[in-house]
Amino acid sequence: MLILRNATLGMTRFEDFRSDLGIADNILSARLSRLVERGLLTRVPYRDGGRTRDEYRLTAAGADLLPVLHALAAWGHEHTAPAEPAEPMRVVHRTCGHATTAGGHCDHCGHPVRREEEAWIRPWRSPEPTPLADPVT
Repeated sequence: MLILRNATLGMTRFEDFRSDLGIADNILSARLSRLVERGLLTRVPYRDGGRTRDEYRLTAAGADLLPVLHALAAWGHEHTAPAEPAEPMRVVHRTCGHATTAGGHCDHCGHPVRREEEAWIRPWRSPEPTPLADPVT
């Protein structure tokens, strides 16, 4: 789920997943392969210097897990505490710029919040909202 969370926020490269998650190469490689096999991620080749590598992008099926990520975030906020005090993650409706609850309609303006209009603020990382990645079509 952490790989899918990071992919939802636009992370695509093996090295970035490894660095952020602190996971061993062999385990990360196996998990990425399983997510590709299950159709949640897809491999997209890119050139890195003289070498071809793969990025991992969300598919429509992977993007459809957004409500599950919302539910896990809400559960974590309710039932866990960070090691160091920090504000919880917030969902922002990019159209009006206000924080709202995940899914459904914006608490501030009342408009539906579509995936492309949603951003997350993770205050322990950055005060800036991070828009969600578009799935590969």
